[in-house]
Amino acid sequence: MMNGVTTNGTPVTPKSEDKSKRKGSDPLISTARGKLQSRRSKLNDQINRELRMRNGAENLFRATGNKRLKELVAVELSFFNSNIQLLKEELSDLNSNVIVYQHENCTSNVPMIPLGLKETTECDIEIPIKDFILEHYSEDGSVYQTEIDELLLFRKAIRTPQRNEEGVELLTEYVNQLYYVEKRFSDKMTGLHFHWYDSLTGVPNTQKTIGFEKGSVLFNIGALYTQIGCKQDRTKESGIESAIKSFQLAAGTLGYIHNHFTNPPSMDMQPESLTMLVQLMMCQAQECVFERFVMKDLQDGMVPYIKAAQEAMMVSVYYEETALLMSSDPVKDYIPYSWISMAQVKHEYFKALAHHNMACAILDPNDVEDEYSLQYFLSAHLSTEEDTNENSKMKIPRSPEERLQIGKAHLKESLNCYEEALRLHDLCKQLRKIDTFLDILKTSHDECLKKFSELEEEDNFNLDLVLSQTIVPRSERTLETLTPDFKSVKVKDIFARLGPIAIFNAKNEWSAPRTVILKKNHEQGFGFSVRGDCPVRIAEIEQGSVAEAGRLKVGDFVVAVCGRDTKWAKHEEVVNYVRQCGNSLELRLTTPLEVPDSSRGSSSPCTPRSPMNMKGDSLSSHSIKSNRSRLSAPWIFMRKGSKEKSDRPEKSKELEDGEIFLR
Repeated sequence: MMNGVTTNGTPVTPKSEDKSKRKGSDPLISTARGKLQSRRSKLNDQINRELRMRNGAENLFRATGNKRLKELVAVELSFFNSNIQLLKEELSDLNSNVIVYQHENCTSNVPMIPLGLKETTECDIEIPIKDFILEHYSEDGSVYQTEIDELLLFRKAIRTPQRNEEGVELLTEYVNQLYYVEKRFSDKMTGLHFHWYDSLTGVPNTQKTIGFEKGSVLFNIGALYTQIGCKQDRTKESGIESAIKSFQLAAGTLGYIHNHFTNPPSMDMQPESLTMLVQLMMCQAQECVFERFVMKDLQDGMVPYIKAAQEAMMVSVYYEETALLMSSDPVKDYIPYSWISMAQVKHEYFKALAHHNMACAILDPNDVEDEYSLQYFLSAHLSTEEDTNENSKMKIPRSPEERLQIGKAHLKESLNCYEEALRLHDLCKQLRKIDTFLDILKTSHDECLKKFSELEEEDNFNLDLVLSQTIVPRSERTLETLTPDFKSVKVKDIFARLGPIAIFNAKNEWSAPRTVILKKNHEQGFGFSVRGDCPVRIAEIEQGSVAEAGRLKVGDFVVAVCGRDTKWAKHEEVVNYVRQCGNSLELRLTTPLEVPDSSRGSSSPCTPRSPMNMKGDSLSSHSIKSNRSRLSAPWIFMRKGSKEKSDRPEKSKELEDGEIFLR
């Protein structure tokens, strides 16, 4: 079976077990994440209602000339604006609530930032599709009620996907199915409107294009990956690896939207927002790399501590860049303030960890006098050739006094960074609610302070002040964005009964189907030949034949033979159908208004292009060449005793192998 049809060309209805996979969830209504998403959905609806009422009041304010009425409407406008602002603040608080997305075992881990899903309302696609089928395909739209119901059920399921790989697969399947829907039905269908709410602000956006629907679902795939990454158990190595991959896939999906969709109406899909979100997801993936290194590779020794310091500095630099993107226009007015604060706090926190680990590298291990370790320690610091201050130039610490100086300098810098992180954390109301993050910051700060105080007490030398050097950010694991493999999720064209999508699509035009009845006697054939697959086409008509009298046209598509649908039929099937009809042949034909070019006529429409080929590239020349020998072989229905019969031996030499003559 291919594309929803059997091998004999008969379309089939998808099995019930296939539909059961599309039920989605409600969405995890019994969990904290599900309740949070349900509250977001209600807030989105409330914001939408307030916006509609405000728009109506604004129109009335502009239209009326009554001074008293203007004053009343102005009061109402201020009321609506106040309500909308309060609702948006409440929604912002929900977007800042990251704890419910974390794994219950990750109380000792720094929380990650997830993305909420875009919400959508029900879309009335039944009437527009039926009208388009009647107008464009000249068929009764009610015949395809089963397919329309399946598409509606599919769309209902993707509104509440499960927060796991099954949910991602469901959304991916729907995106792939939209490829077929977009090819079958034009965006010009009247009455078609897709409503989607912005992920962070709840502002509704409406578009008629199926591309908007596709982009919104792709955004939800990326958002779902962020939620999957956040809820991984990062106390285990397997959980950390899963989180890394999830954040990479989230970044790849959001980057895919950035590269393939232009002029999006919603702010969450604007290039500036997507660039920031991709950077944020890669930050969190790099943070997981640091956690994995500390869990598995951090051992007692100078080099392991130095590597940990460089890994932490790499995370710090990433978050510094992310904070700059978040603080730029227009992103800073769009995202929750807690996100900016979180990025700034993490920048300072991981910088503090870097200096803390570097101090441990020079003070604690037993191999501090190893020459390789000392050289590695020196290479982990940025050179300061432009600095003329001898105290700030980095040298290989040979003596215990020099090591103590450098260690204290790094600890001092670490304390400064911890204190700055605590200060920024205290400034944000939403971050103050995250007790686990505050506990982590205080614990790390107290450990560093204790170590620094002990060195202060043991310091009996009158040493000059040494400034800490900048640590070179470096990671032994280079991360890149991962674009999901959309092709791995196979789909069947729901509307396959309309015919091969390469021929029967929204862009191609053809005449309304007409029925032709041809009758012959035992002395003559029907007088026409056909060639091609899915569907076969009239290739030649003999002068003075029954076919010519029936007004067959060269290039006509044979869409039915004696009541049997042949839009998906192969050569042999059509021949068998004609033979079974005897002397009376009923054909249902349609005439393309534009003659298909040679490449399309020679390629098999039974094998559609990849659903994720957004650019609509044509089939490769290799596939065209491989099908040419089969599709150019015609079946001939000619008259007995005609001139063609006497000429056939000579003409057959010019025809390709596989030609079949029917009398």
